Amino acid sequence: MSIISQKFIFQRTGHIVRNRTVLAAMTNKQSHDNGILSDNEIKWLTRRAKGGFGIITTAATHVSQDGQGWEGEFGTFDDLHIPRLSELANNLKQNGAISIAQIFHGGMRSPQKLTGLQPISASKNGCEESYSKYSREATEDDIYRLINDFRDAALRCYDAGFDGIELHGAHGYLISQFLGSKTNRRSDQWGGDINSRSKFLVEIIRSIKSTLPKDFLIGVRISPEIDKIGIKLHDSITLAKILRDECVDFLHLSCWDSFSRSKCEPDDPRSLTEWFTSTICDLPPIICTGGVWDNADAISVFSQGADFVGVARAGIAHPDWAMKISNQDYKPQKPPFSSLQLEEAVLSRKFIDYMRLWDGFVED
Repeated sequence: MSIISQKFIFQRTGHIVRNRTVLAAMTNKQSHDNGILSDNEIKWLTRRAKGGFGIITTAATHVSQDGQGWEGEFGTFDDLHIPRLSELANNLKQNGAISIAQIFHGGMRSPQKLTGLQPISASKNGCEESYSKYSREATEDDIYRLINDFRDAALRCYDAGFDGIELHGAHGYLISQFLGSKTNRRSDQWGGDINSRSKFLVEIIRSIKSTLPKDFLIGVRISPEIDKIGIKLHDSITLAKILRDECVDFLHLSCWDSFSRSKCEPDDPRSLTEWFTSTICDLPPIICTGGVWDNADAISVFSQGADFVGVARAGIAHPDWAMKISNQDYKPQKPPFSSLQLEEAVLSRKFIDYMRLWDGFVED
């Protein structure tokens, strides 16, 4: 049996995943202005569960009203969101998938024109999303409020029936703004070296764990390198060790290209994933996402030491990707795709229009 088709058991919680495929979080802009999930967003995710994905991750969902990153983003900041969250979680479970809600705060990437508030960050940073062109440095009270917001959002996901959450610590949003040495220049307990810059994330994890039952999955998604905000590979490796010691259930490496080398260590032949799997003992289960389309790509990810292979774009166009990827001859079509193809894959017009912003993805 191909490793892709093998089941996986999360040791801490006992969850059994039917295979090693993950639908990664994907912005789709299909939900309502008040943060309530739309029928279209529920249908699109349910179709991927029917298509065989082992783990389904929702699009990023904001834990605070001031943390919204884009229009059409669903929320987890209010109890009014729970009924539709419950409908989605139930649909995913009925179709055999493990349900994970990706919770986040946009930080200085939350547009003021959308939230009505000056964007907040670890430090005062240059910020195009702010009317003043600067973010506001989070106060101590802000930080504890944000930690509580993440905890409360996770509790809503649990109450709705989700199997777990993924903390979005990648792609330059608030958690990664605390992790980055360029965006976090604080001199208090929340800034300094990576051990201190990771305190915000660690306190979120501890707050969630202290509130929710032990059978609720808690994972973290990180970007191994983002030079613009000061996230370096060796700091990310240290962070992975910190997260291991906090007993997170999985670590999701968002590499953009799963086969790329480190920009910090360009002469080293290892992929970014291999840097983690070859240097850290007793890692949490690893999800690797970035540039995977066919069976050969997926097998390469597993050869790097990953436990799961994640896809976003391939899962957008090919809802049955997870059922077919174990076939070594499977060569799914790559972009561009017609609007009709995407409609047949259960994308709404809003989602298709959003994908037009991705160069070469939609051809008409």
